Amino acid sequence: MRSFRVLRLIGESLLFAAQALRSNLLRTTLSLLGVSIGIFAIVGVFTIVDSLERKIRSDMAFIGDDVIYIQKFPWGFGSSDYPWWKYLARPANTVEEFRFLEKNLKSAKAVALLLQRGQNNVRFQNRRIESVFLTGTTQQYPLIQELEIDQGRFFTASETESGRNVAVIGAEIAEALFYNQSPLGKSVKIRGLPFTIVGTMKKEGTNLFGFSPRDTQVIIPFGAFGKMYRIGNQAVEPTIALKAYPEDVDYSAIEGEVKGLLRSKRGLKPREEDDFALNRTEAFANAIGALFSVLSLAGSVIGSFSILVGGFGIANIMFVSVKERTSLIGIQKSLGAKNYFILFQFLFEAIFLSLIGGGVGLLLVYLISLIPFGFFDLVLSYKNILVGVLVSSVIGLVSGVVPAYMAARMDPVEAIRS
Repeated sequence: MRSFRVLRLIGESLLFAAQALRSNLLRTTLSLLGVSIGIFAIVGVFTIVDSLERKIRSDMAFIGDDVIYIQKFPWGFGSSDYPWWKYLARPANTVEEFRFLEKNLKSAKAVALLLQRGQNNVRFQNRRIESVFLTGTTQQYPLIQELEIDQGRFFTASETESGRNVAVIGAEIAEALFYNQSPLGKSVKIRGLPFTIVGTMKKEGTNLFGFSPRDTQVIIPFGAFGKMYRIGNQAVEPTIALKAYPEDVDYSAIEGEVKGLLRSKRGLKPREEDDFALNRTEAFANAIGALFSVLSLAGSVIGSFSILVGGFGIANIMFVSVKERTSLIGIQKSLGAKNYFILFQFLFEAIFLSLIGGGVGLLLVYLISLIPFGFFDLVLSYKNILVGVLVSSVIGLVSGVVPAYMAARMDPVEAIRS
């Protein structure tokens, strides 16, 4: 029975708060503007940052997830005081080292050899496409970079070992050279050599960086690549790519095994330092995450000023509201209204004001997200909506608690007399 009475009083408090807001529409509108602008700024920045980060991570997917690249130079060049000439003097990876790791490495899901060269021309009859990115690799390349085949297939282990002149081409190359025809089985020329097309890659489109790495890419067996380019030091240097198992979260198993095998293969003594670098793709993810964390913090600080102004505006309006309704408060208390009834009445009014302002801010962000930006999609996530609602509620609670407490503590006789 008592709990029912409490709920009824809370309901009446909500009703009083709603009536107060309706009776002062202009004041209510002006009060919630600060909160609307603040929530719009904070949630808007979070939405833009999240959307950009999602787009960049998607566009960087061509380097692969859970992948380690064995190269001469570390990404970021490690310590800034390390002599650059030591990196340059390191030996290049070799095909023999790749085969050694492929045979002996137990903690890798896949091992692939990568040879890459840009600015190539691909011809089919009297048609030609320029600036093609040529990759020579092995049959496990699709596992390393999660390649999606649209038509046909990727080349096999036997085609890799024999260095067959077969190729998998990007969607943009297929469209430019073959129009609406199927390119499968047709022959194109790369640096004067004929290559039979066995597959095409799924179209990705232009990314945030202004290029499409796979749409203008041709992938061939590394043996066929060696027919056109010299491989090794002072030439096209091979990169060995390793795909870690998902359970190897910190890469400790694969890194330890690779270091042991490669040092043994190269004959390095225990006191000699590594003459190779193990570059993780997570370095890009960490760098991107750190950058966007800073941007989110900056946006939060900027939006907080608007939120602060909005909070002071709501608090000021609540003080005015308490002053205007002092005699009404006295009458309510003289008729038996409890302190918490008066407290909830003004507290709910402040929270309502703030939530309405926050809702307007979220609506503005949603409307902006409907505008097509072209290079990336702006998506208002449920997480950011929840952030907006929570921030609005907290601002309303903090802004209204002091005026509500003052109203609840009023003496009914003094309140009616005033």
